[in-house]
Amino acid sequence: MKPTVLLVDDNEEIIDFISDDLADTYHVLKALNGKEALELLAKEAVQLVVSDVMMPVMDGFELCKIIKTNFEYSHIPVILLTAKNTLQSKIEGLETGADAYIEKPFSPEYLQVQIANLLANRSKIKEYFASSPLVHIKSIAYSKADELFLEKINDVIRNNLEDTELDVEKLAKLVNMSRPTLYRKIKSISDLTPNELINITRLKKAAELLVEGNHKIYEVADMTGFGSQTNFGRNFLKQFGMTPSDYLVMKQAEKKNK
Repeated sequence: MKPTVLLVDDNEEIIDFISDDLADTYHVLKALNGKEALELLAKEAVQLVVSDVMMPVMDGFELCKIIKTNFEYSHIPVILLTAKNTLQSKIEGLETGADAYIEKPFSPEYLQVQIANLLANRSKIKEYFASSPLVHIKSIAYSKADELFLEKINDVIRNNLEDTELDVEKLAKLVNMSRPTLYRKIKSISDLTPNELINITRLKKAAELLVEGNHKIYEVADMTGFGSQTNFGRNFLKQFGMTPSDYLVMKQAEKKNK
């Protein structure tokens, strides 16, 4: 699956030129102004937006501001393109939450690198969160809205860890969201399904309990809703690349060496 990039520019020649250059690597959507872009965002799962600043109907600054303050879209990186090379316009672009700012004329290769870097950096952060036992969920937030959302999800899951039946349906009810909205938001921020996030949250709490050293492994398995030590051990190994007992030995060795 190619990542989806939304191009927004009122100049159709420019938009076609950029689109042709990106088409081999990305699935490209096109909009002629900010209003059209928002209509597409409501229907499509977009990974990154490249927008011109000067456009009729709704300009790039306004579009970027709406994306970055909207709960549904705030995780999406935005690159602004502009012929204005004044410091003030750059400051305005960054104040609206833009992730990168490119002056026209620009080389297609430079835009390609900016897009690739933004997407790759986000992927690395997500992978680091998923594979590291003690890394907090806030590390994958891209905005204050995302951070508050993730903290709420994290708290709700942790408060219901002993419920072995906790799944996306129950989680959606507990956070008062529709199942599709919850699924889409969690997937877009973390690359995980809600059920995968529930599982990782259980495992991260288990890692904390193991480090504290007050409970046996089978007790930790029970406290975090895994039902059995075997099921817990299998999940822990698959997620973090080591067994709970190996993790415990590693952490104890780290404490001794301090």
